[in-house]
Amino acid sequence: MTKWEYVTVPLLVHATKQILDNWGQDGWELVQVVPGMNAENLVAYLKRPKPDQS
Repeated sequence: MTKWEYVTVPLLVHATKQILDNWGQDGWELVQVVPGMNAENLVAYLKRPKPDQS
């Protein structure tokens, strides 16, 4: 069974693609984007498989 690790990332509206591309290069997959604390902020939820700890 795959085990996952998660991270939340604040997104700057003018740099969303660049931020998500950087995390994607590290193996993170976007799950959802939700509004942040105020109308100008977004928060991205990302996941990636945990490395085997055998």
